[in-house]
Amino acid sequence: MTPEQYPRIYLYRRIVQAKVFIDKYYLQKIDLDNISDEAYFSKYHFIRLFKSIYGKTPHQYLTTVRIEHAKQLLQQGNSVTEVCFSVGYDSVSTFSSLFTKITGKTPSGYLNYHKQRKQEIQSEPLAFVPKCYAFMHGWGENSNFEEATV
Repeated sequence: MTPEQYPRIYLYRRIVQAKVFIDKYYLQKIDLDNISDEAYFSKYHFIRLFKSIYGKTPHQYLTTVRIEHAKQLLQQGNSVTEVCFSVGYDSVSTFSSLFTKITGKTPSGYLNYHKQRKQEIQSEPLAFVPKCYAFMHGWGENSNFEEATV
């Protein structure tokens, strides 16, 4: 490693440390002060560095992490209110508007879609087998596969 590279690597490590902090503590009430303190930068310098590396501001990244975890919880069938508070938001309306803005669906619409999809999979599991997989295993149109499972 050359002397010119050392400061750059040191900066990257501190920014990555802050990202790991966000990933670990997204459930808690963390703000820009907490995150920038973790990286030992001033807020404004930290925002510029973080955005240049990850393409998002720390707040945008925190929001993305929270919404991704919310999507997982909604897919598991948790209520919108439970999910809102479990991913670190204090207001259901704030959570709902951010979720809708990022995913294009309301949290309740997202929840209902996945509930309906689970019911469809349980009622007709073979309809969800990819055609290429069925073809590779001889479950094509001329096979007796459907007759054998009925």
